[in-house]
Amino acid sequence: MAERTTRRVRLDTPVSPRRSIRPHYDPDAFGRVSEQIARFLGTARFLVYLTGLVAVWLVFNTFAPESVQFDPRATNFTLLTLILSLQASYAAPLILLAQNRQADRDRIRQEEDRAQNERLQADVDYLTREVASLRQSIGEVATRDFLREQLREVTEEVVARSRQSDMGHAQAQHDHAATRKREERERRNERKKRRATQARVEEPSSQSLGEPFVGEDERD
Repeated sequence: MAERTTRRVRLDTPVSPRRSIRPHYDPDAFGRVSEQIARFLGTARFLVYLTGLVAVWLVFNTFAPESVQFDPRATNFTLLTLILSLQASYAAPLILLAQNRQADRDRIRQEEDRAQNERLQADVDYLTREVASLRQSIGEVATRDFLREQLREVTEEVVARSRQSDMGHAQAQHDHAATRKREERERRNERKKRRATQARVEEPSSQSLGEPFVGEDERD
């Protein structure tokens, strides 16, 4: 029994494609062509063309001489029936193929839209959390209105204190001036008292030394 030799395939060597009896075609190109045909079959132009063709076919094979008729009325227009049957048999798979491709595109688009919606929802949730955190942080930070109110209160307090200090200073000056006036008045009174005392002391001595004593009646 002969030994079977197994052929080892190297990983760095490309494998030659196997030959197949099946025909090779581009599915995308065939799908595009089928979609174009299906779109054309679903238009009013195709219906007008088909109606005109059938009308001309029937009129020619009915009223033309029998020698030139290719689908005579006697055979019940067999060729026309065959052509319409073939057209219908091919039109149905082409329409289904176009619908399948459209369904695949719609499914892919829906998946992309779903993924995009999920990303947008995630972004919205993130932005919502950020806005909430900003609101919380802003609630702890002094706002412009709060600062204005505080500055207004401080300004009013400073003005009130300055007025009180001015009034206290004026009152102190007034009290000082009154004290000085009282002291001057007391000094004048004391000087008057001293002068009166000196005058009383000097009056007898001057009378005894210079002039004889004269009573009060004589002076008058």
